[in-house]
Amino acid sequence: MNLRMVMILGALSAFGPLAIDFYLPAFPAMAHAFATDERQIQTTLAVYFLGLSIGQLAYGPAADRFGRRTPLLFGVALFTLASLACAYAPNLQVLILARFVQALGGCAGMVLSRAIVSDKCDAVASAKVFSQLMLVMGLAPILAPMLGGLLVNVAGWQSIFLSLSLFSAAALLAVALGLPESLPAHVARQPLAGALRQYLRLARDPVFIGHALTGGIAIAGMFAYIAGSPFVFIKLYGVPAEHYGWLFGTNAAGFILVAQLNARLLSRRQPGWLLVRAVWVYLLAGALLLALATLHPAALWPLLIPLFVCIASLGCIIPNASACAMNGQGARAGSASALLGSLQFSVAAGAAALVGALHDGSAVPMSLVITLCGVLVVGAALSTRRRQTRMAA
Repeated sequence: MNLRMVMILGALSAFGPLAIDFYLPAFPAMAHAFATDERQIQTTLAVYFLGLSIGQLAYGPAADRFGRRTPLLFGVALFTLASLACAYAPNLQVLILARFVQALGGCAGMVLSRAIVSDKCDAVASAKVFSQLMLVMGLAPILAPMLGGLLVNVAGWQSIFLSLSLFSAAALLAVALGLPESLPAHVARQPLAGALRQYLRLARDPVFIGHALTGGIAIAGMFAYIAGSPFVFIKLYGVPAEHYGWLFGTNAAGFILVAQLNARLLSRRQPGWLLVRAVWVYLLAGALLLALATLHPAALWPLLIPLFVCIASLGCIIPNASACAMNGQGARAGSASALLGSLQFSVAAGAAALVGALHDGSAVPMSLVITLCGVLVVGAALSTRRRQTRMAA
């Protein structure tokens, strides 16, 4: 896969993080504009998550029936128009509806970028490309809030959604001119009527589900960290809000560096081999994090070391799990990518909610959920590996 295609897929993968993180600094300004409180503005975030979960399941069968380009062009165009609607929403109800439609468009890039990589690459090459795309997942949460805050101060909250519209319009042009159809012409197109049957086949595939759960539960650990770290860093240990971004950015940098190291290691090792070793690193670091949090350390820094290792190890787990799940899917790669994304997102959202439900004024809930995810990730990865070994024998 050439550099141009990787860059276009990277831009498509950025839709999700940008639409989530870019407008977070605008919450107070939006609440003031719509004469409401920030809790009501948070509804626009929740409805975006809902749209992502639903939309991914629709794009998979469409991609297997019509190819990758047509659904992708439709989704990016929908995201562009919905972003404009968000910018000019006359009231909160219209904004909420526009955010839902924006999510339905934005998830096209998430689903179809994985399907395109699967069409073009084998398992090892796919893992390398996914590792490169991890740059977007790592950088977007750092840069998006900073740029969003700057735009809000300079041009108002509407400028964020106008910027998203311009970005997606540029991506639409790039897809139209520089991203050819990746589904081979000789591959039989899957009928839409069989979409549910296709999903049921995938759900009964233990290797696919095993790798999907491995990646999904690992992402759930990241969501637990994202949900719990503001309280732990700022409220519990008194880190100034303006310095929170530096701690968050340090962990994101570890994630990015390990993802790029993973891409190099794939020249010598298979993704499955790297995966079963990385999950143990995650679990052991999570267990140490929980032990330190339970002992109520007076200083924050002892927690930061195992937390950094946990987040960094995800840079190896997530791309390899995705590559293993998508390997050999062929004509049903679109449906496989959709189910993979929807499953991962659902598990991750549940982990974030669990951190909130267990909140007790300490770092234990975040640490406990991260460690629990580590136990489940190791279990899923090892059981899937053993099943693959038996099938090969």
